[in-house]
Amino acid sequence: MVQSLAISSTHRHDTFCWSYTKNGQYTVKSGYLVATNLMRDEEDIEVLQPSITKLQAFAWKVNAPQKICHFIWQLISGKVAVTRNLVRRNMRCDNYCPRCGVPEETVTHAIFESRNDKLFRGIDRDPLELVRYAESECQAWYNARDTAPVPPQDTLGKIQLMGSRNLRRRKTTLHSELEALQWAMESMIQHSTCQRFGTDCKDLIAMIEQPQAWSNYSTELEIIQTLRLYFSDSKISYFPMTQNEIADSLAMTAHSFHRSLCFIGCSIPVWLPRPPQV
Repeated sequence: MVQSLAISSTHRHDTFCWSYTKNGQYTVKSGYLVATNLMRDEEDIEVLQPSITKLQAFAWKVNAPQKICHFIWQLISGKVAVTRNLVRRNMRCDNYCPRCGVPEETVTHAIFESRNDKLFRGIDRDPLELVRYAESECQAWYNARDTAPVPPQDTLGKIQLMGSRNLRRRKTTLHSELEALQWAMESMIQHSTCQRFGTDCKDLIAMIEQPQAWSNYSTELEIIQTLRLYFSDSKISYFPMTQNEIADSLAMTAHSFHRSLCFIGCSIPVWLPRPPQV
């Protein structure tokens, strides 16, 4: 843990940070969370059911349109606005299912048990309209799966250097994101004229744009701001992971590599597992 901490090159004074938010700044919401949950004794915390965190994360990795991923996440999290959930939130509504009249409308009932509009509400829909809608949804699903990976490019659209390195474990994933960006900038200063950087981490972009709001990463951001002075027009943009599968595969390979790894080149070494579609 001590070795993973960054040391300021300007010998800046230490400052206080709030550890219960990502940016290190105190909020009333985080203070309430600490007061109600983290200060309890462990024996007072009752585990009612297994954790669904991994299932929630998996919902966003499904090869489907974003709205489908969001709906799956809502199903797993119990956030669908069925009458049972509405009553639990003290909303004034009847608990029965509005479609079939069962005493309680649950998520399972609404998705798997309740029948269609024609059976219970007598609504007829144009079959051709349903077929066209199904085709559009199917095409949207295929479009979400068939996104071609984009190799690293410079401002002129030419393929630039690619590289991979396994770094020491840091305190949080955002610390690792900052260290990876620092290594990428240092590598570009030495080996290339590229001034554009991409990431699939929106928090990283927010930190670069407003470093003063992320006091928990002040040392790392200080280094990044110093490196930006070497670039006349540096820019960092957001790219979804699905649009840069090569970089994602290289990062996963470096993470699972059992020895020290650091390479920069125009092609992937023969001794390194090759990403898909390369």
